[in-house]
Amino acid sequence: MKKEYTDQESGGSAERPQFQQLFADAHQRRFDVVLFWALDRFSREGVTETLNHLQRLTAAGVQFKSFTEQYLDSTGLIRDAIIGFLAAIAKQERVRFSERIKTGQARSSKKPGRPALAPEVIAELRQLRSTGLSLKKIQLATGIPVATMHKYLA
Repeated sequence: MKKEYTDQESGGSAERPQFQQLFADAHQRRFDVVLFWALDRFSREGVTETLNHLQRLTAAGVQFKSFTEQYLDSTGLIRDAIIGFLAAIAKQERVRFSERIKTGQARSSKKPGRPALAPEVIAELRQLRSTGLSLKKIQLATGIPVATMHKYLA
């Protein structure tokens, strides 16, 4: 029996009703193969999440095949090679993501934070606020960002 699982939502999230139904039906062994047009039509969540989805199908005993990407076919002889290749790509993506996080953390720890406002400036902000001026009007008068004022006037 042939069934189509079609969502109108973006493939950027797994929170799609038909996508979820596909996995529910896969785990109930209602089909043997999932055929999708292209991998980016199946999922656009990134390499790791997409691989996890394909592994969920495999764990349920369901094979997968891309209509337009002949190399992406778990029904053939090179099934294990395809899954291994996708796993290697996902691992590399995790490594790059981790490196980017570490680089960003190192960069932000080297940057000096915003200097604290001088006590007389804080007093001026409090005085202006006590007159009933909105934070936006105080920002226009002093040039101090509203977010900074929240820090000192809260």
